[in-house]
Amino acid sequence: MIHQYKMAGHNIVMDIASGAIHEVDDLTYDMIAEYPGSEREALIASIQAKYPDAAHEELCEIYDEIAELAEAGQLFAEDTFAPMAGELKARTSGVVKALCLHVAHTCNLNCSYCFASQGRFHGERAIMSFETGKRAIDFLVENSGSRRNLEVDFFGGEPLLNWDVVKQIVEYARSIEKEKGKNFRFTLTTNGMLVDDEVIEYANREMHNVVLSLDGRKEVHDRFRKDYAGKGSYDVIVPKFQKFVEARGGKNYYIRGTFTHANPDFLADIETMLDLGFTELSMEPVVCAPGDAMALTEEDFPIVCEQYEKLAELMLKRREEGRPFTFYHYMIDLEDGPCIYKRISGCGSGTEYMAVTPWGDLYPCHQFVGEERFKLGDIRKGVDNTAVREDFASCNVYAREECRDCWARLYCAGGCAANAYHATGSVRGVYEYGCRLFRKRLECAIMLKVAEADAEEEDE
Repeated sequence: MIHQYKMAGHNIVMDIASGAIHEVDDLTYDMIAEYPGSEREALIASIQAKYPDAAHEELCEIYDEIAELAEAGQLFAEDTFAPMAGELKARTSGVVKALCLHVAHTCNLNCSYCFASQGRFHGERAIMSFETGKRAIDFLVENSGSRRNLEVDFFGGEPLLNWDVVKQIVEYARSIEKEKGKNFRFTLTTNGMLVDDEVIEYANREMHNVVLSLDGRKEVHDRFRKDYAGKGSYDVIVPKFQKFVEARGGKNYYIRGTFTHANPDFLADIETMLDLGFTELSMEPVVCAPGDAMALTEEDFPIVCEQYEKLAELMLKRREEGRPFTFYHYMIDLEDGPCIYKRISGCGSGTEYMAVTPWGDLYPCHQFVGEERFKLGDIRKGVDNTAVREDFASCNVYAREECRDCWARLYCAGGCAANAYHATGSVRGVYEYGCRLFRKRLECAIMLKVAEADAEEEDE
């Protein structure tokens, strides 16, 4: 299977199974499109009719080059990965490499689009004790097998509402690293309201990454991200985030925004983030029930796609000006990217990755917390709901019929199980709207890589 598209003056041909990316001229682009099942002379004649000024000899050379690429497995390569998908995931389904610690099921903001019900996750407000956090670290070590690098995300609600326990958990984990032969990498996600100099200093020393929630324009951000008195949080958090990022040296952070039906023109929010001095950016489509007033609609879809293209063009422009920035969804590595295991096995939720509630209950990921049918067990007894774990272990890109013929399958690996469940009622379902957005983002990301390669070639 191949996928062809044109963007920003580039003709791009992707070979799905091999991962090869080709940039070609118009003539070659059209010949590749007609190549499957065509006889050599008939195809050359067909292309000659479209391009009467093209020399017959040139057309023959192009055809032969296409044939050579096909023979080399760089075009129209056969997908042979399906038989190994389940087997590969089964090998690691009992090994946990990351935990999302819900240290606070409470929040000091009252964001109306919050998938976690303002941090309560459909339950009672609560904070995690150090004893529970300590046991969670021990559970991770005990179930991590031979993995050395382990990840722990501090999440909420708002984790800074339980900051002392966060620090105690970090210090405990650091105290056992050498003895257990492990290396912990911590991430903090915060709305910023409680950020102060002490938080900045500690986080910059101990947190491998920080995720800072900001939706962009003041009027967009304050529409949803309000405190319980109804006051927007923009003016409070922006100076704190600027100080935080400056202290981190502008690295190892993400400004994470959410766009909704209220702002499908999210590029303006990206530009606001850039104007504020932030360069490591992520902007996510809202996660909410279909039919919700904030949910993205079919009318929004072409607007959002246009925004993604304009964002890619802005990235090219700023790169040329020596002012580059990073957009999370456009970060792909075409040479040393994810191994085939990750490409076909998909998300590790429920197997390699789990969320821990303040009480120590285990769920497949943060988006399933509070959904009792998905409770896996707890950090003391371990996973005892093996049916749910096996259901997640069986999720891979080939477990979904809709994915088998999708050209983007080896880049998304089947997508997000939580989005699938909330859209269709099944973790093996397909969130079609999200799939379409992913495919658009991927086209933009690959175009950026092609443009980058062209620029490097011109500089040589």
